[in-house]
Amino acid sequence: MKIPFYIFVVLFLAGCGNNTSEKYIIHKNITATVFWAGEPPNSENGHISNVYSAWNGEWNSSFGGVDTPNERDGYHPASFTPKENPFYFALPYNDFEKNGTKKANLSYIPWATPNDDKKQSICKNRWVKIINKDGKVAYAQWEDVGPFGENDIDYVFGTKKPKNQINENAGFDVSPAVRDYLDLDGIDKIDWIFVEYKDVPDGPWTEIITTSGINWVY
Repeated sequence: MKIPFYIFVVLFLAGCGNNTSEKYIIHKNITATVFWAGEPPNSENGHISNVYSAWNGEWNSSFGGVDTPNERDGYHPASFTPKENPFYFALPYNDFEKNGTKKANLSYIPWATPNDDKKQSICKNRWVKIINKDGKVAYAQWEDVGPFGENDIDYVFGTKKPKNQINENAGFDVSPAVRDYLDLDGIDKIDWIFVEYKDVPDGPWTEIITTSGINWVY
């Protein structure tokens, strides 16, 4: 049986070194766009509501309100202190089907194990390292699916570029806090890589850490 190239890469890298973050692939020169918890559907976001996320039907409420991108107090929205990490992102992959069942085969996800809870996401709350074009680094947690698409395995866990062709082939959504920390424009270029939590340094992204699981309410 021929092994798909992206699975070969993941399996190969998984055996390299003792640092678990070394098994992850760095994705270079990816177009990033900005989104936020509580964002209403509009023409710029493909009429996709972010009042709820792919894993949380009450994301707006769980976060504590609308993460308004233009009214800020440091890395927080100006009107409240968020209940969840303001440093978050979205990638075009969901480990659950649209009917709410977990996908049967998740072997292409480097950190997947046979003992994972079938009722919880193994993607939600995972960490990435994000690097802007000047080399500045931020860290963030995975809290939604996007910018467009829900199953771009070859990109998210492999070496391909995003399948999406909208907004300059956008393959990554960043929160307002990530945008501000990295001085990103509304559409900009970044590099990113999955990292283990133990490899995340202290910073504004560790002041509030999201630990909530799936909340199916819609």
